Amino acid sequence: MTEKKPKKVFIDGPISPDFVAKSIASHSTKKDIGAHSIFLGQVRNDMIDGKSVAAIEYTTYPEMADLKFHEIREAAFEAYPLTCLHIYHSLGTVLAGEISLFVFTSAIHRAEAIKACEYIVERIKHEVPVWGKEILEDGSGSWKVNTV
Repeated sequence: MTEKKPKKVFIDGPISPDFVAKSIASHSTKKDIGAHSIFLGQVRNDMIDGKSVAAIEYTTYPEMADLKFHEIREAAFEAYPLTCLHIYHSLGTVLAGEISLFVFTSAIHRAEAIKACEYIVERIKHEVPVWGKEILEDGSGSWKVNTV
């Protein structure tokens, strides 16, 4: 398999439901796909010290993160018979209830699409240098790595 060029992963702000819907709809012309698996990471309003999380502010070192996303993407194509693979991650402020991670895998059969999607999400969580500052309802907050 020839190595693929790195893809654009980061989106400023939240990933809109409209963006997700358009991504799904754009695959209807690809008749060799039998299954899609989608993971949507959403900001939760967890309680921290009696205050709810209002948002997460995501930041990264783009060069490092882009390289790691590319490695994960290439490894997924090597490990699973995927037809398509898309990864999008938010940067900047994402409010509680909004989407910050969108992983979309496509394959001929559902098992491969599902397994690949889970594999990718777990690798992102453990390997990609993305930090999130949980912003509490009173404006205070603290930084964490891989808050998806």
